[in-house]
Amino acid sequence: MGIPLQVDPRGPISRFLVNTFGLDESVAYANTVDSAITFLIVFVAVYLIGRLLLLPVVGRLLDNRGLEAHAQKPLRKLFGVVIVFVAVGVAFAAAGFGNILTALATIGAAATLAIGFAMQDVIANFVAGVFIFTDRPFRIGDWIEWDGNSGIVEDISFRVTRVRTFDNELLTVPNSHLTDGVIKNPVAKNKLRLQVPFGIGYGDDIEKATEIILEEARKRDDILADPEPSVRLTELGDSAVVLKSRIWISQPSRADFVKTRGEYVTSVKQRFDAEGINIPFPNRTLSGSLDIEGLDRVMASADD
Repeated sequence: MGIPLQVDPRGPISRFLVNTFGLDESVAYANTVDSAITFLIVFVAVYLIGRLLLLPVVGRLLDNRGLEAHAQKPLRKLFGVVIVFVAVGVAFAAAGFGNILTALATIGAAATLAIGFAMQDVIANFVAGVFIFTDRPFRIGDWIEWDGNSGIVEDISFRVTRVRTFDNELLTVPNSHLTDGVIKNPVAKNKLRLQVPFGIGYGDDIEKATEIILEEARKRDDILADPEPSVRLTELGDSAVVLKSRIWISQPSRADFVKTRGEYVTSVKQRFDAEGINIPFPNRTLSGSLDIEGLDRVMASADD
């Protein structure tokens, strides 16, 4: 009949204390200390492995997929949170705190359900942020327009996007607002077409005015030659014949757009003035009637 194998349930710290100092009464306390130290060592080891080894690998994978810095930043943060959760779970298991780990998982599941109901808007913005990172309708530095607002994108996170307006105001926009509606990104294709209307008088030479508009466009280095500028007669207004110029600029920004348009319009106006082409003022005709109360009494008093 064999002798049953005795397994010492005590950890290495407990055995060291008992064998060295004979502190049998301290076994329970030593086991707790041993488990805590084991938890700490395993947590630090797993966390460092994740941060020093896995995180750089994830970074290289993101680079290989062509993701830009603004898209990689939140993904790296999310992976860092995952590393912490994994390190905590592995450390609990290694320290023999399986029951605690199970309890934490149950509490975490219940808390997640409760938080999910309470934070529906936040979750919606988070999901919208994921779509912004995957679909990339705009990037940091892009000029965007939505719901009557416009500005330059300064930062994109999983919950909000920060946009600096052209009045130097900072807008913090929930991501769901940018994915539920229509977003205009004038600089998405690195070229922007400007349509600039010019009104001339009915007695002016349309062909001459058209040639002036095109010449002034061709003189500018910030206006592309391909696609070439064009002019179309688009309207016969009440007081003017409207010629609409279509020009293209490359690598546009809001500042470039305003500067190019302003200087181009100024140069065309100066040429029109020099060539005697009139830019007429709009005519306004007022109609209606004027009633004066008590006029009959005033007239009667005058007769008296």
